[in-house]
Amino acid sequence: MTDDDELSAWLTLLRAPGLGGAGLRALLQRAGSARAICRDARKLRASAGLEQAALEWIARPDAARLDADLAWLAQPGHRLLRCDEADFPPQLETIPQPPAALFVAGDPAVLLAPQIAIVGARSATAQGLANARDFARALSRAGLTITSGMADGIDGAAHAAALEAGGQTIAVIGTGPDLVYPRKHRQLAASIEQNGAIVSEFPPGTEARPDHFPRRNRLIAGLSLGTLVVEAGLQSGSLITARLAAEAGREVFALPGSIHNPLAKGCHRLIRDGVRLVETAAEVIEALTPAAQAQGAGLRARLEAAVDTHGAAQPPGTGDRGQDPDYVSLLAALGDAPASLDELAERTHLAPAALSSMLLLLELEGMVGPAVNGRWQRVFSGKA
Repeated sequence: MTDDDELSAWLTLLRAPGLGGAGLRALLQRAGSARAICRDARKLRASAGLEQAALEWIARPDAARLDADLAWLAQPGHRLLRCDEADFPPQLETIPQPPAALFVAGDPAVLLAPQIAIVGARSATAQGLANARDFARALSRAGLTITSGMADGIDGAAHAAALEAGGQTIAVIGTGPDLVYPRKHRQLAASIEQNGAIVSEFPPGTEARPDHFPRRNRLIAGLSLGTLVVEAGLQSGSLITARLAAEAGREVFALPGSIHNPLAKGCHRLIRDGVRLVETAAEVIEALTPAAQAQGAGLRARLEAAVDTHGAAQPPGTGDRGQDPDYVSLLAALGDAPASLDELAERTHLAPAALSSMLLLLELEGMVGPAVNGRWQRVFSGKA
């Protein structure tokens, strides 16, 4: 079985009608691989409850759609991040209906960074936008990645401020990864892809639909250590994100506002219901620091276990880095100038998924760090 065969099988299953992330994950546990599912779909039908429409699609998928998916993935910086890969974000495993895969434009490694979601009203007030920008800048400078939904208003302001502060930001969207919604955010989307990631569980070409955005919100809440609601009306989708974050055991914060501002009423309701009222970014940072430290420790253990499982030499921190040819090759490929994941894959002949894990381990060791435009660079110190 080649990697191309498995990728084509994944794309087929992700488009299968009625299957969904939960169904695909259940089938993977039974069959072991996407290609085996496609090969044995009719045998699995009884135990997995596959619908007839899904079986028909798996037997005769639309070749043009799959070719379009493959063409999108063939572009630099594009990837299908699968739940059976070591660098799939583990924080999504604990949310309701975890996705089976994510389409990522940008740097998939940023999904493993400690994140704070900043969400709020599309029709935000001038003060709300200013608050979103101030908090995003301060939290970004403190080392948190800013995650939001690239919508008008608070979302867009938070993304833009994180970029202005020189930080990374993640946009989780409710369309396919090749579409920008709203269209006015095309330039913002391009900047996010260069300095973070655009993430979607929907295949390329998927148009915006109302039911996509609550699904998008669960990913925003699940990826993040906490969610900050800046402004929200009583019917705001941001309250859904806040509820999902609380149900996933994440911190939720809300900014108070004027009693005369209808967009403060959602935040006030959250505060009455027990959500933490915050007035400064320092309060958010203090509350999230223990969770960020725990996430870093868990990530290190996960990546080291994945490296050991695949038979590679000992990762940084567990042995002599100088004796590991893959890490020696990677550090040599980085050289003195920043490089993208695609450039490193070409120079080292290592798979992007393996490189992402190795770079994260090296980052945890303080040997490399993120640079601008989604690139990586060496960090030269007395430790290296």
